[in-house]
Order: sequence, then C-alpha cells, then structure tokens
Amino acid sequence: MKNGVVIVGAGHAGVQAAASLREDGYDGPVILISDENELPYHKPPLSKTFIKDAEAKPQPLRGEAFYTGSAIDYRAGVRIERIDAGGRRLEISGGGALAFDHLILATGSRPRVLPLPGSDLSGVLSLRSLADARLIRDLSVRSQDVVILGGGFIGLEIAATLRAAGRTVTVVEAVDRLLGRAVAPVVASHVRQRLEAAGVRILTGTSIARLEGENDHVTAAITSLGERLPARMVIVGIGAVPNVELAQDAGLAIANGIRVDHQMRSSVPEILAIGDAASYRHWFTGGDVRLESVQNATDQARLAARTISGHADAYSAVPWFWSDIGDMKLQMVGLTAGGDSHVVLGDLPDNKFSIYHYAGDRLLGIESVNRPGDHMLGRKMLGAGFSPTPQMVAAGPDGLKAALAAFQQGEPAKAVG
Repeated sequence: MKNGVVIVGAGHAGVQAAASLREDGYDGPVILISDENELPYHKPPLSKTFIKDAEAKPQPLRGEAFYTGSAIDYRAGVRIERIDAGGRRLEISGGGALAFDHLILATGSRPRVLPLPGSDLSGVLSLRSLADARLIRDLSVRSQDVVILGGGFIGLEIAATLRAAGRTVTVVEAVDRLLGRAVAPVVASHVRQRLEAAGVRILTGTSIARLEGENDHVTAAITSLGERLPARMVIVGIGAVPNVELAQDAGLAIANGIRVDHQMRSSVPEILAIGDAASYRHWFTGGDVRLESVQNATDQARLAARTISGHADAYSAVPWFWSDIGDMKLQMVGLTAGGDSHVVLGDLPDNKFSIYHYAGDRLLGIESVNRPGDHMLGRKMLGAGFSPTPQMVAAGPDGLKAALAAFQQGEPAKAVG
C-alpha cells in the first residue's frame, strides 16, 4: 500500500503541489499539512485590502470542496516535530507519526526578528500570516501613529494602505534608499516621491536604537540620532528568513534555503522543496537564488508534482513579481542583477513607465509601473529567449510585438524596425 505524498506547508506552493499531483494523474494518498487553523488563503491581499477593511474576509486559495473532491487530506493545526529521512516518516508534535513515499517541503519563510530593546512590547508586529493581519487591522483602528521599520515591498504596501486610511505613517529604512536591490534606483526614487506626496514620512539611512513603551505597549521608536517617533503600532518588515530547520535537522543540504536541483529534489531524492524555502541554481542567471514570490512558489509546485509523477522536466519558468503600493502597480519580470545599461519607456510624471535592463545586448528584465502590457510582453520575450535592441524598445510596444513575432518565425531581428 502506498504511503503517498505528504506536503508540509499549505501556502501557495503547498496547495498548488497538491492540486498538480491530482491534475497529473497521481492516484496515491496526498496529505497536506498546515500549522494554521485556517483554510489555505491568498497572502498578497493581507498587506492591502484586508487590513484596511474591517469586513474583509480571507480569500481561500481553493474552496473546501476542492480538497474533499480531489481526495486531498487537508490537516490543519498540525506541527511537524522531526523528519526521519531514512525511515521516510514524520514525527508529529504532541505524538504520532506519518509515513511517506515522497515529502514536499513548502515551509516558506518567516519575518526576520528585530534585535532591539523593546521589540517584545505589545503593538510591535510583523506580517506573515492571517493572524498577523488581523492583529494589524484591529490595532490600526486604535493607532493614529504608525512606524514601519523596513522599506521593502511589504512595509511600503502597508504604509500606503494605512496612510490612505488616515494614519500618520513613518517609514524607517537603514540603507540610503527604498526597495534595496529589488528595483532600480529610478523606480525606488519614484515610489518614494509618490508616497511622500501622499503624506508618508520616509527616513532613509536611519536606524532605530530602541523602542519605548508604557504599560507594556509600544509608544515610540527612538532613532540612533535621538529623534523620538511616536507610535502606537510598530510594524517590522526587515526581510524574511527561510524555514529550513526541519530540513537541516534531517541532514538535508542547506545553502540560503533548502538546496534543490533543477527538478526540485533535495539532497535526499524522495524529499523535495519548493517556494520561499528552496534555494537553487537559476537557469536564467546561472547563479544561486532563493525567490520569494507567488509565481516562483506555484511554478515550482507544478514541477515538483511532475517530478513525483515520473517526468524529467527541468525548472525553466521566467521569474516575475508584483507589488501594489498606493496608486502604483509595480510589475517585474526577469532578474536584473548584473545589468550595465537600461532604456526607459513611458513617462515618470504620468506614473506610467517601464525600465528595460540590459547586460551588454542581452535583455535581463523589465520593471514596470502601471504599464501591464510591457510586463506581459516582457514575459513572452524572456520566455522565448528574445532580446530586443534598445532601438526596438524605443520604438514602442507595437514594434516589439512585431519583432518578437519575427524572431519566433525564425526571421532575423534586423528585419523588423
């Protein structure tokens, strides 16, 4: 009798893996384990619509009927204590064990801990789960002053949302610009300008020395220069760390995540890892990466299911990301590290533009603000292995579409102006 596939983690990656196993015809047991007592839900809305609307409900990834109808055994509120890789079994916290033929680790990541005096005060929160979002939503109603530590996507999404709801919001970022290495400086500068115009105060190149409180609740963040920033709520968004402890204790290879090959297999072939916790050699850059995105999670989940079903596909999905910050829809495709030039299409003052990044004559990626057509075209171009010249980009989307069509038909790119 088959022990089947056990999936640890019921976020976007875990749920997609379960669904893809059934879609690929896998007929053995599929057990999906979550340490939350919720039906698996979409996470991107938590930093936006959910925290600003008291009536908002979590958006399920799949309806409850999907799990029963697909013979997926969803087990909520279960924690795994240990993986016995050699014996192919899991030890469950509180007692009991679970055998598997294949194990998929979709354990995700968790917010980086704030190493500051006062970080244990009530009102100091991070956002990763639905429970976190509920706390932020409930406390924000009673908190006029909010300080957000970290100028990454999550922090800025929350900043824009709470400022639109009338809160006084200050963002504190330790380095000299927002969004670190996530986007080009021109995009980061544009985001800052729009947020400041909306009333968000932004302090870059600034660190926090400590948090102060009264009656065990936070009241202020004190900068390293001694400025006191009033705060009834402090949201910590200083990055995330992969949840690798189960894998590491089981002897799996770890390198900034659970190390996997091009088919999502770990150093123990019967154990696969996907999503935020997986580290791998990326086909597009040739470098080692660990990506935190819904696209990466779901595409890797589909591939892991195919691997278990006996296929030999290699991971070749084009990476793409998005973030909604106030009136800016940021969309990114490709990986732009190592770029040495760029071309701008559109107008920054109109809040609609794209940055095409190149390394030599190779297109690495595109960052778009409120130009979804550029983003979708970029996904097609990178997926086809087509690098338009800067002159083609400057000619606009219609010329690029024609150039891509010619490339796909085997015609030389120079034939299309």
